Amino acid sequence: MSRLAKVTATGSAAFALAAFVGFSPAAQAQTTTLTMSSWVSPQHLLTKDVLAVWGQQVEKATNGRVKMQMLAKHPSAAPGTFDAVRDGLVDVSYVTASYTPARHVLPLLPELPGGGATAEINSVAFSRIHWKYFQPVNEYKGVKLLGVWTHGPGQMFNTKRPINRVEDLAGMKIRSGGGISEQMARALGASPFVKPAPESYELLSSGVADGTFFPLESIISFKLDTVVKHATLFPGGFYGSAFGFFMNEDKWNKLSKQDQDAIMSVSGEAIARLAGRAWDNTDRQAMEVMKKANIDIQPASPELIKGVQERSKAIVDKWKKDATAKGVDGEKVYAEFHEELKRVAAGQ
Repeated sequence: MSRLAKVTATGSAAFALAAFVGFSPAAQAQTTTLTMSSWVSPQHLLTKDVLAVWGQQVEKATNGRVKMQMLAKHPSAAPGTFDAVRDGLVDVSYVTASYTPARHVLPLLPELPGGGATAEINSVAFSRIHWKYFQPVNEYKGVKLLGVWTHGPGQMFNTKRPINRVEDLAGMKIRSGGGISEQMARALGASPFVKPAPESYELLSSGVADGTFFPLESIISFKLDTVVKHATLFPGGFYGSAFGFFMNEDKWNKLSKQDQDAIMSVSGEAIARLAGRAWDNTDRQAMEVMKKANIDIQPASPELIKGVQERSKAIVDKWKKDATAKGVDGEKVYAEFHEELKRVAAGQ
């Protein structure tokens, strides 16, 4: 073989080796694909405007080293999501504290009535309070918490009559997600029962439920404009719902510190603001849908507001007591949360 031929052959072999290494499993392993799932529909804002957008942000922040793959079907019932992520059935997902009130006591703070005017205000204020006071208590032990947020102010919707005073709710069968929503319905004299949000249309249309407590967004997300007749809007909401967003701890620990930092750069307060804005946008759309559907929309009367405040006091006091039992000054944190709501509303 001539010298030129030997050089050519050596070069070809080197190119082939480089190509093999480039497509080897070791090289491909530099990209980590994590599964993610949502227990609401693909069209719900949580799926398309929060999780999907966050996944794109993660991919960009990690320069493509970490990608999210949305599962076609959530691997558990909604209340079982924490366990599903902890046990590795899915790598990344979320759950509302009202579905797991025994496990997540402190996040019930923003679920109490009379919060901020929007989901963004509530979400950012709650996120700041959570990371300052609640995270050290570690109620999300077993998973890697990435962020918290809330939905928009929770309101009353029903198929029966206008709600002008607390007594108008007497005996009304109210679908609730549990937690503070359920406690508020009971305190106001209704008959609450706990069912996941996606079942609401069937419950209302069949008459099993007379009403539900929801943010405005749910009129769109669960197609309730054809069944709801009356909407009662309370300043700051009759209740809220707090969400925890988390990753399987083993999967998190296997990521590089560089990628962990990149993921957290689009999590924490960033995802609280992302989720809040997405919810507010859909709340605004839902208000227009309700108007077109000729739903009776009424602001809560002064008499109803007073009645709600009086009947919710015991629920607020219980949260303060429960928080204090966990080592958090419930009175102080409750007051600070409401100051934080004002700061966020003022653009701080």
